[in-house]
Amino acid sequence: MTPIRVVLNCQDLEWREMEGDDCGFHYGDGTNEAQDNDFPTVERSRLQEMLSLLGLETYQVQKLTLQDSLQISFDSMKNWAPQAPKDLPWHFLRKLQALNAEARNTTMVLDSPPEAWPTEKGGQTEEGMMYWDPAEDVAADIYSFSELPMPDTPVNPLDLLCALLLSSDTFLQQEVLLKMSLCQFALPLVLPDSENHYHTFLLWALRGVVRTWWFQPPRGLGSFLREDSVVLSRVPTFAFVRMDVSSNSKSQLLNAVLSPARRQWDCFWHRDLNLGTNPREIADGLVEISWFFPSGKEDLDVFPEPMAFLNLRGDIGSHWLQFKLLTEVSSAVFILTDNISKKEYKLLYSMRESTTKYYFILSPYRGKRNTNLRFLNRLIPVLKIDHSHVLVKVSSTDGEGFLRRIRAIMCSVARSPCRRMSVEDMAHAARKLGLRVDEDFEECQKAKDRMEKIVRKIKDVDAYKRDELRLQGDPARKAAQAEREFCQLQWASEPPEKHRAELRRRALELRVQQNGQEPTSGVQEFILGVSSPSPSERQYFLRWMEWGLARLGQPRPRQPPETLLTLRPKLGGPSDLNEPLWPEPLGVEHFLREMGQFYEAESCLVEAGRLPAGQRRFAHFPGLAVDLLLGGLPLELVDGATLSIPVRWVTGLLKELHVRLDRRSRLVVLSALGVPGTGKSTLLNTMFGLKFATGRSCSARGAFMQLLPVAEGFSQDLGCDQILVIDSGGLISGALASAGDRFELEASLATLLMGLSNVTVVSLAETKDIPPAVLHAFLRLEKMGHMPNYQFVYQNLHDLPVPSPKPRDRRQLLDPPSDLSRAATHLEKQGGGFRTLAGLTERQHVWHIPALWHGAPPMAAVSLGYSEAIFELKRCLLENIRNGLSNQNKNIQQLIDLVRRL
Repeated sequence: MTPIRVVLNCQDLEWREMEGDDCGFHYGDGTNEAQDNDFPTVERSRLQEMLSLLGLETYQVQKLTLQDSLQISFDSMKNWAPQAPKDLPWHFLRKLQALNAEARNTTMVLDSPPEAWPTEKGGQTEEGMMYWDPAEDVAADIYSFSELPMPDTPVNPLDLLCALLLSSDTFLQQEVLLKMSLCQFALPLVLPDSENHYHTFLLWALRGVVRTWWFQPPRGLGSFLREDSVVLSRVPTFAFVRMDVSSNSKSQLLNAVLSPARRQWDCFWHRDLNLGTNPREIADGLVEISWFFPSGKEDLDVFPEPMAFLNLRGDIGSHWLQFKLLTEVSSAVFILTDNISKKEYKLLYSMRESTTKYYFILSPYRGKRNTNLRFLNRLIPVLKIDHSHVLVKVSSTDGEGFLRRIRAIMCSVARSPCRRMSVEDMAHAARKLGLRVDEDFEECQKAKDRMEKIVRKIKDVDAYKRDELRLQGDPARKAAQAEREFCQLQWASEPPEKHRAELRRRALELRVQQNGQEPTSGVQEFILGVSSPSPSERQYFLRWMEWGLARLGQPRPRQPPETLLTLRPKLGGPSDLNEPLWPEPLGVEHFLREMGQFYEAESCLVEAGRLPAGQRRFAHFPGLAVDLLLGGLPLELVDGATLSIPVRWVTGLLKELHVRLDRRSRLVVLSALGVPGTGKSTLLNTMFGLKFATGRSCSARGAFMQLLPVAEGFSQDLGCDQILVIDSGGLISGALASAGDRFELEASLATLLMGLSNVTVVSLAETKDIPPAVLHAFLRLEKMGHMPNYQFVYQNLHDLPVPSPKPRDRRQLLDPPSDLSRAATHLEKQGGGFRTLAGLTERQHVWHIPALWHGAPPMAAVSLGYSEAIFELKRCLLENIRNGLSNQNKNIQQLIDLVRRL
C-alpha cells in the first residue's frame, strides 16, 4: 500500500483526557475530531517506555530470577556487544556475573536501525511533517518517539540499572548488588519508582554484601581483622546532594574523596564517563551508597575507620522524601549548589529541627553571589552552622587542597559525637517516612523468625555440633571407616570372608545406633524451613540461615599482612584424617549433612532387611535437598566430616534429580581441584555465577556440587541439558606421600572426582604446585582408560607479573624426575609412572590468570584482566564440551553407576 502523507500542525493540536469514552484529538478552535480506536487513550509513562525499550515489560508480573541469569546459552560463548537496547539488560548481567569493570558501559554496536527507532518512513523528516503508513500502525507510537533514546543517545547506565532491578525478584537483586560491590560500584539504596508512586529501600538486597577490613580499637590494642555485613556495621555516614543547579559534580567529588593519591576510582557513575552526560529518564530520585574500609596500610587509607557515603541523583526540591531520609540517617550532609533562592531557602528552613550537620559547596561564578550570601546569612542560625561550613570550589581551586579539607571535615565529624547508623537503622527511618522496605514481606519475615529460633539456641558452636547434630560424631566417622575398608576389600584378590562379615556387622551396628536417634529440635526446625511449599520462603530461609550462622563466628586478632588476600592454610596439612585444616564454621551444610546421615542409616537398615520399607520416615529427604539444588544451592557430594561419599544419600539425590529433570537429564560434569586458597571457588563463581563458599566462609573440607541449566535452544548444540559443577573445597591439602594415609585418602577422592568428570580444571598457586594427589589420580584414571579434558590454571595470587602475555600457553609443568612424580608413582608401585606424566604434559592446556584484585583490598575492584581471562577460559571449556573433547556426556543414571563404581 502506498504510504499516505499526513501533515500535522503540532502547534494547533493538543491531547485531552476526558471521562468515559469522550476522548480524542482536539484542535485549538474546539473542533472535536472523530474518535479513532487506533490511537492510545493514555500516554505511556517514562518508566513504561524505558521498560519497553529494554524488553523488560514482560517481567513486571513474573520477575526475572537468578536462575534465568545463570542459564548457559549461545551468548555464554560470545564476547558480544549489544546491538539494540533490548540486549542491554542481558549484556549487563553477563558482564556483572564475570565481575567485569566495564559492565556499566551501555554503548551499542548498531548494524542496522532497530525497529523501535523511527526511520525515514516513521520519523520526523521535515518540520511539522510525519509520514504514516496505516498498514504498519505507526500512529500508535508517534508520541512515544520523543521519549525514546535515539541511536546517538544510548540508555543512561543508571536508567538501565533501575529498570533491571524493578524487573528482578529479590534474589536476583541481591546477586546484582553483590557483584556490583565486588566491582567497587556504588550500590542502589533507595530505588525510585515514579510509576507507582512509591520508592523501595533495598535492605534485603544489600544483606549479601560482606566486607573484611582492619579495625583499630580506640585504646590501641593492636589491629583486628574484622568481617561483617555492610548492613550491620554502624559507621559515620556522609550524604552528598544537589540543590537546584551545581557546576560541581557530586559523583566526581565523591570518587575523588574515596580515591587514594594517584589512583582514581569511579565508584559513582559521573558525567565525564562514557555516556555519563546522557539524560536520566527514570533514575532521578535514586539514592546510592558506597563505603570506605581501611586496609591497614597508611599510604592507601584515606580515612582511619570505615565510613559510608550517600549520593542522591537529582535535585532535592524534586525528591524531598529522599532528602528527608538522608538528613535523618547522615552524620553530615554536603549540599552542592550554585544558587540559593527563596524556594531553596524555604526547603532548608523546614529542616531547622534536624541535628544533622550541614555543609555547603558553592560555585558562585554561575550563581547570584549577593543573593547566595543573603540567604546563607539567614540559614546560619537556623541550621546551627558557621562560616566554616561554607566551602567555595571554582575552576581555579586547588583540587588536592580542597579534597584534604573535605576529608579533614569528615574525620573531625567522625571523631566528635556523631550519628552512626547501620543500613538496618536506616531502614527503620525509611519505614517511618513511608518508604517500602524490600524485606517487609510475610514470607521473608516468617523465614527470619524460623532462623532465629534455631540460631538463638547456639551458644557454643562445638557444643551445638556435639549435642544437636549427633549423627555427625563418632558413629558417622566409624561407619564411614568401616564402609571404606569394606569397599577396599572388594578389590582384593582373595578377600577374607570373615573380615568382610565383621566389617559389615560393625557398620550395620553403627547405622542401627544412628537410626535410633531422633532429629533434635534445631534439625526439625531446619527441616520445616526447607519443606515450605513456597519456593521463595525456602530461599529466604536458606539465606537467613547462612547469615545467621555466619554471625556466630567472632573476628580474630591478626597482624596486617602485606596484602589482604584470602587466608591460605599451610601446604602439607595435618596427617590426622580427622584433624581439620582450619576451624570449620557451622553452616547450612551441617544441617543437610545431618539429614543425609538419617537417610543413610535408614537406607542401610532397609537394605539389610532390618527395617520394612513401608516404615521409612526419611525417604522424602532427597526430594527436599533436590529442591534446594534446583534453586541454586550447592550440595555436599563428599562429606567434609568423614572424607567419604555417603553413597546412599548421593544416589538418592541423583535419582530424585533424574525424576525432576525428566527428559532434560543429559549431563556434563565439570570439576575443579586444587589446594585451598588457590582461588578455584572464586574462579567457578566468576565463570558461571555460582555460589561456592570462598574465604573464611569456606568449609574446611568436603566437595560441593551445583547445577547449571542449559537453555533449551542451546542444549542440542552443546550436547547436554545440564552442567554439574563440582568444587573440591578443602579435600586436597597438598601433602606429600610421606603423609601416609592422608595422602592415600586424598588421592582416592581426587580419583573419584576426576573420574566422575568430563572436564577437570586444576587450580594452581605456583607453576609447580600440582598436588601429588591429583597426579596420582591421573595415573589411576589412565589405567582405567578414562581421561577427562583437563585445564591447568595458574592464578597469580600475589599480584606478580604474569609469566606470559598470552592468556593461554603450553608449557612444561613438570621437571623429571621431580619429587611430585615420585610421590604420585609411589602408591602405584609401577615403573611407567613418569612416562605417563610426561605424556600428560604434552596434551595439557595451561592458562595464566592475572591477579584477582586491581589494587589492595578491601577497596580494590576485580581487575579487568582477571575477568577477561576467566571469560576466555569459560569459552574454551564450553567449546570443548560442544566439540566432544570432554569425553562422552552422561545421563544421571550413568552418573549414579559411576559413583557406585568409583
